[in-house]
Amino acid sequence: MSAIGSKSPAVGSQRVTVPAERTREIRYAVRDILLIADEVARSGREMLYLNIGDPNLYGFAPPAHMIEAVERAMRDNRNGYAPSSGIPEAVAAVRRSAEAAGIRDVQHVYITSGCSEAIELALAALVNPGENVLTPSPGYPLYTAVLAKLGAQRRDYFLDEEDGWQPNVEDIAARIDDRTRALVLINPNNPTGAVCTRRRIEQIVELALRHDLVIISDEIYDKLLFDGGTHVSTASVAAGAKVITFNGLSKSYVVPGFRIGWGIVSGPAAALGDYCEAIRKMERARISANHPEQYAIRPALEGPQDHIREMMERLTRRRDVLMSGLAAIPGVSCVTPAGAFYAFPRLHGDEPDERFVTRLIRETGAVVVPGSGFGQRPGTRHFRVVFLPDERTIQGACDAIRRTLERGEPAG
Repeated sequence: MSAIGSKSPAVGSQRVTVPAERTREIRYAVRDILLIADEVARSGREMLYLNIGDPNLYGFAPPAHMIEAVERAMRDNRNGYAPSSGIPEAVAAVRRSAEAAGIRDVQHVYITSGCSEAIELALAALVNPGENVLTPSPGYPLYTAVLAKLGAQRRDYFLDEEDGWQPNVEDIAARIDDRTRALVLINPNNPTGAVCTRRRIEQIVELALRHDLVIISDEIYDKLLFDGGTHVSTASVAAGAKVITFNGLSKSYVVPGFRIGWGIVSGPAAALGDYCEAIRKMERARISANHPEQYAIRPALEGPQDHIREMMERLTRRRDVLMSGLAAIPGVSCVTPAGAFYAFPRLHGDEPDERFVTRLIRETGAVVVPGSGFGQRPGTRHFRVVFLPDERTIQGACDAIRRTLERGEPAG
């Protein structure tokens, strides 16, 4: 039995240090699965990694003008602490970008150590222990970890696989109660690659207004869209609603290691003043985000965007190879991703997804992530595939998935 939350047992002359109860539910499937993959790799097996959403690992690179801006900042000795909310030129660039996307009534912009910190500060400033936040299922597991640390309840609402993974508004409405503080929308979605329609966003905004909820809109993949698709920023259609929009440089600008993200608080000034000050308190307490890297924000948002077109051309080819490969595997179906670089195929057999993924890694070296790590409707089984790798790797992974399913589970 786990020692979490129990009295410390004695070991020799000392008691075991018992971890906090809040850590019990913290899991991060994307990296947890590497424990198995590392064990298999040590055996000498050739590995096919399709589990980490890091474009730099697969030959994608950031625009040169961004790197040059950071180098200049470092040479100019911008290596000390930054202002807690971010350097003025970066904050101003984010605000201009938000206004260009149709976001009005911006009350606060803050620069953070990755989009993850922006989300954590926003939730920590909003949610009390025992209150709840509606989170999409499937969805990014960061929200699970943050809410566990806060002692708040994660209340999953389901995305509808039969409707292209769009949020199910009726399901959302049924889960709201008097302790619900916020609703999370990940658009484009990780892990499904779905892009939310304008009408569905409008329906979610109507719900938020009716129940006085803050909308947490995670839009980190907003520029990575397939087939000429468009992205609608939640706050742009949310007149009168309280919205926090999250974005950053990691994905679209190919610098996840810079750890530069931001939050944009928009909505009625009178209703958000105290909340914005609470976020500022937390910013000041952690001092600042990375300083020199903030000088990449303005050139990224306002400079040439050619790399995105080139990136999407490569990703489109890789997505299409993946979809073709999955379509040829009996017992697998997959909604075609409209954005980001993830797909969330469904397994139609009875084998639990965690067991299938473990077999896949051990038997073939192909590394994907079990769908249970992102949430899924009970009774369904999925896995997440990252299609950043080259076409040969993706096709090899599809072949590995097919062979593993054909072999089936070992008897006993």
